[in-house]
Amino acid sequence: MLATFDWQQAASAFIVLFAVIDIIGSIPIIINLKERGKPVSAMKATLISGAMMLAFFYAGDMILKLFHVDIESFAVAGAFVIFLLSLEMILDVEIFKNQGPIKEATLVPLVFPLLAGAGSFTTLLSLRAEYASINILLALFLNMVWVYVVLRLTDRVEHFLGKGGIYLIRKFFGIILLAISVRLFMANITQLMEAF
Repeated sequence: MLATFDWQQAASAFIVLFAVIDIIGSIPIIINLKERGKPVSAMKATLISGAMMLAFFYAGDMILKLFHVDIESFAVAGAFVIFLLSLEMILDVEIFKNQGPIKEATLVPLVFPLLAGAGSFTTLLSLRAEYASINILLALFLNMVWVYVVLRLTDRVEHFLGKGGIYLIRKFFGIILLAISVRLFMANITQLMEAF
């Protein structure tokens, strides 16, 4: 297991998940929920979203096999989802609408779909097509620690960065995410073409 550990892969996976989870970009939403009297539990949100992503990381492969879908095809599909997420961040448009019936703020919309949503699930499986599992799991763990810290200190983080700072970070990571989606698409479409 140690032989497959790679700091560069772990750092790259961390940045990808950091951009997809986008807890900094979610700060205005979290503050809005609190203002509307919907308390958010930092520990509960972190543990549930982390567990969901971990479960999908391992069980997602079995689900794919059940539908006879290979990881490269899923990674290409994932590249499209990440591409759309990046467009949301760059262009300030809402593509993924949360229209679920659950009104509990910690679970919906915070855990799902903001933290552990389609983008996170797709990204985790897409990363498996390129990186060793240990590197992705480390990146996921560090992201969950970061999510917990931000959720605990939401007001301070917003005050420190300011609305302009949060806006700029969102745009920057939107562009990073766009570049990642292109790379993910190209790497896996090449493998699929070679298979034919």
